[in-house]
Amino acid sequence: MQMEEITKKEASAKAAPAAIAGAVAGAGVDEKKWVYDSSTDRKGRIPLRASTGAWKAAFFIIGIEFSERLSYFGIATSLIIYLTKVLQEDLKTAAKSVNYWSGVTTLMPLLGGFLADAYLGRFAAVLASSIVYLLGLTLLTLSRTVPELKPCSNESPAACAEPRRIHEIFFFLAIYLISVGTGGHKPALESFGADQFDDDHAEERKQKMSFFNWWNFGLCCGLLIGVTAIVYVQDHVSWAAADVILSAVMAVSIAVFWIGRPVYRFRKPAGSPLTPLVQVLVAAIANRNIPAPASPELLYEVPESDRSPGRHLVHTDRLRFLDKAAIVRDVEEKNKTDINPWRLATVTKVEEMKLIVNMIPIWLTTIPFGICIAQASTFFIKQAATLRRNVAGTEFVIPPATIYALAAIGMIFSVLVYDKILVPFLRRITGNERGITILKRIGIGMSFSVVTMIVAAVVEKKRLDSVRSPAPAMSVFWLAPQFLIIGIGDGFALVGLQEYFYDQVPDSMRSLGIGMYLSVIGAANFASGALITVVDRVTEKGGKSWIGKDLNSSRLDYFYWLLAGITAANLGIYTVVARRYSYKNVKKMVVAPVADCGNIEGMA
Repeated sequence: MQMEEITKKEASAKAAPAAIAGAVAGAGVDEKKWVYDSSTDRKGRIPLRASTGAWKAAFFIIGIEFSERLSYFGIATSLIIYLTKVLQEDLKTAAKSVNYWSGVTTLMPLLGGFLADAYLGRFAAVLASSIVYLLGLTLLTLSRTVPELKPCSNESPAACAEPRRIHEIFFFLAIYLISVGTGGHKPALESFGADQFDDDHAEERKQKMSFFNWWNFGLCCGLLIGVTAIVYVQDHVSWAAADVILSAVMAVSIAVFWIGRPVYRFRKPAGSPLTPLVQVLVAAIANRNIPAPASPELLYEVPESDRSPGRHLVHTDRLRFLDKAAIVRDVEEKNKTDINPWRLATVTKVEEMKLIVNMIPIWLTTIPFGICIAQASTFFIKQAATLRRNVAGTEFVIPPATIYALAAIGMIFSVLVYDKILVPFLRRITGNERGITILKRIGIGMSFSVVTMIVAAVVEKKRLDSVRSPAPAMSVFWLAPQFLIIGIGDGFALVGLQEYFYDQVPDSMRSLGIGMYLSVIGAANFASGALITVVDRVTEKGGKSWIGKDLNSSRLDYFYWLLAGITAANLGIYTVVARRYSYKNVKKMVVAPVADCGNIEGMA
């Protein structure tokens, strides 16, 4: 009889809806066995900790990220070569085409992240966008294999005086479909991976901090193979053969991602995450003439016993105007069960609005860093194409885009050293779980981008001098320092940005938060394209454009010095902003102890 009762209690805990999770978190139930963070298993039950989430789920998710990055970098790093050699675009046009495509690809996640958080759910968003991505890869393959769609009527595209219009249409349609696929894939997948770790469980919280490092390790492995094996196939076999490989790998990874469903932890979409933010603003404006209460304790918050799932935030003194949204005008309004959210907001909703407002200066001051990154996939690659690419004096010639592998190596080295050596060491010194704060990590990475641009300027000046001398052409490995340095910087700044925008947004906006991180790179790509246009026009009036039709008629070294100056000045502004930043402060819930999981049913 006793065993039967225990079985009933456990069954009741499994069947309890996610809405109960917030009420029992930290309340004395067996948190080692169950996960009370508003997530569910695939059948909508409270997840068992031992059989769901954490690394057992994260590895499936990192696997499909590896596949996506393999495809993306296999295409992106050689795109400027394809545009100039096959589609016959000049250097300026090709660089801007790459920047605009990269910009769209990294801005689309804002829309994809919103849809994932609000309506689709993260798992469904990843699956749907992966299928769109596969469709883009398939069209790209067709544009290079179907005779009527090929760039030229003969077998040698380089011999074309002008590529076919139909090929250009299919080619750009395919790569922009890949942009759309990335838009849902990137923000939803990364936040879905981080969702597999419970923030309220000490061990899983530490594992989540490592997740972002290992996520980027998998990303870099995909990048590394993409810019070596895939680019080699493009250069020595055919573009079509590489497309077939990428399409096949993506199809397999989608199947593997689907197989991992039993071990995932899911979160249900909660409607538009932007609506509560607008409600806070409207309520604050409506209450603008009401004097603020003497104590923040008098501001409105849902009583602890009535709390719904989700973490509640501690009041802060910043942006006090928004506090007016939580002013209770009379006792009757506070006691209503159907409070109008457009007239009265909780302290947590107000603090969530403050989080978003505080992120804007951080977002803006990281754009110059993104502009530096944009040069690695455009001008750095074109520089490689002009240099001697033989390996160790042999006849083996590496493709120009393969030099990008050094950035991946730098990032892998940076992530491993940071996660395995620096973080444990810094934890002992600072007492901070992360070792150093997220914004300090980003700032360190941004300082590396300044060094990268300085080194790139010096190397480009030497390259231009070598072009004018009768000496043998420079080796492509003169570019190694700038790629390695920017890769090391990415290991600090890019990983830090991912963690920052996931961790500091409201819990209901985490996919959108990853979209905000990616939008930094997207906005930077558009800014890079605009900067190229401005520099070209201004310097052309001065007598000679810094960015000519080809590299040898350009002065990219001057352009790199300009970027170094802009990034250094911006780093000073970022430091001031980061020091003034107030991190998210989650309120610890205090709930009366619950005897066992069997009582969950009664609490419903």
